[in-house]
Amino acid sequence: MQTTDPVRNVLFIMCDQLRWDYLSCYGHPTLQTPHLDQLAASGVRFDRAYVQSPICGSSRMSYYTGRYVHSHGASWNGIPLKVSELTLGDYMRDLGRETVLVGKTHMNADEDGMARLGIDPQSTAGRRVAESGFDLFDRHDGLHSSGPLGRYDPRIPLYEDYLRSHGFEGDNPWQSWANAVVDDEGRIRSGFLLRNNRFPSRLPEEHTETPYTTRRAMAYMDQAGDRPWCMHLSYIKPHWPCVAPAPYHNMYTADDIKPVVRSNDERNDPHPVYEGFMSHRASKAFSKDEVREAVVPAYMGLVKQIDDQLGVLFNYLETSGLKEHTLIAFTSDHGDYLGDHWMGEKDLFHDASVRVPLIIYDPRASANDSRGTVCTDLVESIDLVPTFIDACGEPSIPDVLEGQSLAPILRNDSGRQKRECVFSEYDYSPTPTGAKTGMRARDCRLFMIFDGRWKYVHAISMRPMLFDLENDPDELRDLGNDPAFAERIESMRSILGHWSLRFAARTTRSDSQVAESRDTSTHKGILIGFESEEDLPEEIRAHLVNSLNH
Repeated sequence: MQTTDPVRNVLFIMCDQLRWDYLSCYGHPTLQTPHLDQLAASGVRFDRAYVQSPICGSSRMSYYTGRYVHSHGASWNGIPLKVSELTLGDYMRDLGRETVLVGKTHMNADEDGMARLGIDPQSTAGRRVAESGFDLFDRHDGLHSSGPLGRYDPRIPLYEDYLRSHGFEGDNPWQSWANAVVDDEGRIRSGFLLRNNRFPSRLPEEHTETPYTTRRAMAYMDQAGDRPWCMHLSYIKPHWPCVAPAPYHNMYTADDIKPVVRSNDERNDPHPVYEGFMSHRASKAFSKDEVREAVVPAYMGLVKQIDDQLGVLFNYLETSGLKEHTLIAFTSDHGDYLGDHWMGEKDLFHDASVRVPLIIYDPRASANDSRGTVCTDLVESIDLVPTFIDACGEPSIPDVLEGQSLAPILRNDSGRQKRECVFSEYDYSPTPTGAKTGMRARDCRLFMIFDGRWKYVHAISMRPMLFDLENDPDELRDLGNDPAFAERIESMRSILGHWSLRFAARTTRSDSQVAESRDTSTHKGILIGFESEEDLPEEIRAHLVNSLNH
């Protein structure tokens, strides 16, 4: 049985640091993810989805606002999202859905903005501002380590209370149990240390973060009953620490790892920013085969655990009758180099970093013709908010949202307007590379344009980078310093210039409202430029004469 329009519920599932090519439905040769494969078989798999930034916080803020990074301004981790920015939670609440968070947002509240406006952080409005517009059910950002300066994240997650209630005691059970291991000599070791990733988590599998988060999601759904909702279910894995519980820790071996994608030529006179990123600690570590052979199998195990838990969740949705009323979107906030291009982490714009999996299942009959299809159109993470609004039966808000609804693709509408380019941005000023450049922090910015073949990276005060993915799909040859491609570089720079001139600052009045307000001041008594009463329209002249005599 299919639902009628609009959908009642929206389930927005996100993984953290999951590469697009680490699912079997995206072609991974050894990592099997049957439950996500089945979701793709019943929905649409988007093959060329790109995030608006390769860093967690700024990418997520674009997902939540439907706006590019330099529109919403939260350009790196820890930079607050302005209190004035509307988010998915706000939009869905206005459409009659309970909006709830289970898992990670990487959101930092605009505390200064709230103080200026007199918003109590403990009030409902204050808590929503701090949680990307969502009502908090169970936030767990997965970054709860502690060091000499205290905790990285001062918020204590409910997950720690859960662990203690099951006998896993300690000052920080997240650190000493969930993300710690026991080595071959019986010593407790930190999962942050990469060569320890071959050992299993100290916790039994059912108590680790991914199953816990899945159960919390189902607990909310049980509690919600028939009330419509929008849930952001945000898993913190396979983000580091790459500590997988048994039996997932040794499901895969070095033989299951995809061959590393890199060339010695990449280190021959590289772009200065690329050279800086290759010198970061994580990049140096992942350039070693022994590190990759310890970490990548654990990373794969964490992905496999997520897929298994999504199988539990999807079965729950099916048996509870919720699936036929729920639109499901699955994606990631960015990828992970895992040693490709001599890099670790996700600091640049190769596909390993900015290309993400995106699968959307729409339960409505209008989506029947698209089921099991693969869309090769260029799409962006900012497209999800307008897609969810569309699914709930409302038009998009183009004066605020910069993404475009993917609903025409779900309806298999061949007449849809296709995007010509995707864009991504990175503020690298907080990184070691930002310090090495000697430039002002506000100039340490990168912009990426990809048109399906050419990937152009603009670096302020430096030469550009350019890759031809048609002839170099692995992005191993940077053409940005080659005079033979000067015309192509200038063409891409022109596209960037046109994009940067778009009007994204006015979000409080729509274009139609502005059009309706034209010349209304004359009818409200503001008579600028008229020489005499004879120049006035009759209606205004009569009103003026009458008002002056009364």
